[in-house]
Amino acid sequence: MTAPAHRRALVLGASGLIGRYVTDDLRRRGFATIGVARAFSASQRVSPGDIELPIMALDATALAGLIRAHQIDVVVNCLGVLQDGPGSDTNAVHRDFVARLLAAVATCGRNVRLIHISIPGTADEDRTSFATTKREAERLIAASGVPHAILRPGFVIAPSAYGGSAMLRALAAFPVDLPPKDAATPFQPVAVADVAATIAWLAARPIEDETARAVSWDLMQPEPVTLGEVLSAFRRSFGTSGWTRIAMPAPLVDLGAFAGDLSSRLGWMPPMRSTAIAELRRGVRGDPALWIAATGITPTTLAEAVGQHGASIQDKWFARLFLIKALIIVSLVLFWIASGSIALFASFPATTAILTTRGWPEGFAVPFAAITSMMDISVGVLIAFRRTAAVGLVAGIFVSLGYMIGCALFTPDLWLEPLGALVKTGPAIVLMLLALLTLDNR
Repeated sequence: MTAPAHRRALVLGASGLIGRYVTDDLRRRGFATIGVARAFSASQRVSPGDIELPIMALDATALAGLIRAHQIDVVVNCLGVLQDGPGSDTNAVHRDFVARLLAAVATCGRNVRLIHISIPGTADEDRTSFATTKREAERLIAASGVPHAILRPGFVIAPSAYGGSAMLRALAAFPVDLPPKDAATPFQPVAVADVAATIAWLAARPIEDETARAVSWDLMQPEPVTLGEVLSAFRRSFGTSGWTRIAMPAPLVDLGAFAGDLSSRLGWMPPMRSTAIAELRRGVRGDPALWIAATGITPTTLAEAVGQHGASIQDKWFARLFLIKALIIVSLVLFWIASGSIALFASFPATTAILTTRGWPEGFAVPFAAITSMMDISVGVLIAFRRTAAVGLVAGIFVSLGYMIGCALFTPDLWLEPLGALVKTGPAIVLMLLALLTLDNR
């Protein structure tokens, strides 16, 4: 599907898994496309058509002005958050913003089609704030009279991985399995290319086309698939399908979700949180018949979406490191906070004795030991919060190098300590460097 002449599209949430792919796909097809996000990663800033805006802070008038300024014909709303937390409000993103967007489309003075990305399922199955607010947005759109399409993709499989798709890849790369009940959950997938092709098909329709004026479609392959079968497809790709696996008990999955909820309070966005597990256990199912009949798109099968060929080395490295990344961050936080706390509270006399027995004046050794201990604790706290993690990791590397160099100059005998504390600082620096290099999520 190529773009009609001068057809212009606006993609909201253009930094996400679906939004990024759709933005690039529309441009490849010839649509003049503006991608908008609160922030783009450095690697995503490749087009002057991508704009960073505080999109959630824009009122209906500002949104209408954005649509008019760029002469937009199609607005694609890919915005969404999984769970309430610091900086994330499902009501604000899914319901309140959509209400403002509808008002903007209605008052912008242009004939605009709204394409909205929602979730499969029905209202009677909704149990989480994520699902109920998504459904409220659907009701607002359906009652607005604005030309629209509500798309409900199944489990989206894309070349890149983020959130739940990254988690499934990680599970496929390790000798673990989901609890049998969870593995049997219906989980109909869809290739992100099919989602993009559908959006392009809709974007090319004339606004007066009644067959595309108000539609709601489930986007997924029609054949029933379980979560376990999706995992098996990834295992075949990674070459791990023959491994013996240990099934995780359901309480362990719940514990992981609880830990994910706690980490989200610190600004991290782990895919394993209580909402994600609740939605996973609810399953992904729908009826794509209306979508297939209207667009003529033949859904990509699970095997085709995952790939008939083996995973590349970068795919395998990512999958293996995805879960280990969380362990690295946790271990570094505990290492710095525990080492500083032990030196400051549990064994402060022994800490100062290391210096005084080597000729340091007590009046200097005591405050120096206290300051360095509190510095260690501060490094751990900085790493614990997502917003300051990079600063904490860089600080930890420099502090560690400072300890090594300082001891070499002033207390060189510590390098010969039987337990080799300073020798072990080198691998700790490498671990912090690894954490720093894998901080990016997209």
